[in-house]
Amino acid sequence: MLQCADFYDAELSRHNRHLRATASVRTHDRILDIGCGAGQTTRQAALAATQGGAVGVDISTEMLEIARQRSAQAGLRNVSFELGDAQTYAFPAAAFDLCISRFGVMFFADPPAAFANIARTMRPGGRIAWMVWQSEEHNKWSGAIRQALAPGSTISEKAGKAFSLADPAIATKLLSNAGFTAIDFIDVREPVFYGPDVDSAVDALSHLYMVKDALSHTDGTADQSLQRLHDLLEAHMTSEGVLFHSRAWIITADRAEG
Repeated sequence: MLQCADFYDAELSRHNRHLRATASVRTHDRILDIGCGAGQTTRQAALAATQGGAVGVDISTEMLEIARQRSAQAGLRNVSFELGDAQTYAFPAAAFDLCISRFGVMFFADPPAAFANIARTMRPGGRIAWMVWQSEEHNKWSGAIRQALAPGSTISEKAGKAFSLADPAIATKLLSNAGFTAIDFIDVREPVFYGPDVDSAVDALSHLYMVKDALSHTDGTADQSLQRLHDLLEAHMTSEGVLFHSRAWIITADRAEG
């Protein structure tokens, strides 16, 4: 799990810079981080909100344990982590000034209920900065890896959820119905980073759910699938490591006043 946490943070390092800049955490902000994982984004928010604080929420006990350990090691006193699903978690009302999420808001079973629940815990005038994937068409890394591992397979329901907010019209309607205004979409075009070299990338990807799921649907042997993965990653090797083009949105909005 530790390896997965480190891989995910490295994979999205370029995206993370855009999210931090857009979120623009203020000194007194109280921040909610949805789908915080191992807590990198939560810790960064807490460091900026020196007179406020940050709360990270995630459904993974293992990831939250890593998040708590790393926050303690960093000596952070204004950060905490909660185990729960943001769709149903009993957040205090009007408790947060800012809600951030790095690819953590696309997987809800009931998005209208989830967004309404998050809206309730935002103070009037509070703001959100959520990073989500654009369509799979603009994120060939997802389909390419799946096809390398299991040629002819179709995207699984869980993997498909990663693109559930790709359409701005759908996301806008969900957020508007939940009580958000001034909804906007920032186009982020950055590569995902899979490792400094091909062997490191293969090793890291082998531990991820996406790869395990694809391997379970292949008709060939695992060795054949991993060789195809190796060849794909080699084709994307650059002077900066293994990179795949990707596109994401940062969705910004304000909680309606009153």
